[in-house]
Amino acid sequence: MALAAKNTSKSSHGDVPEEIAEAGSDALAIKKRSVVISGHRTSVSLENAFWYALKEIATRNGQTVNQLVSEIDDGRTGNLSSAIRVHVLLDAKGRWR
Repeated sequence: MALAAKNTSKSSHGDVPEEIAEAGSDALAIKKRSVVISGHRTSVSLENAFWYALKEIATRNGQTVNQLVSEIDDGRTGNLSSAIRVHVLLDAKGRWR
């Protein structure tokens, strides 16, 4: 998964990473990527902003994106893409307190 290196400078959009803030509508573009869950390859479609955030969370946790997605998959009850978005939202909410 090719994602831009993290820019640690603050954007004029608060805690939003500068790469996402500068991307504008690109952050909303949907990107389909392959992930491996329990040894099986599957495709997940998410907005670029969520892929970026997912990579940030995985890095912070010392995980790969595939490992994090596998954890999210183990605890989900519905759609995988939705479960990933909720995970990213809850992570962000926890850090903004």
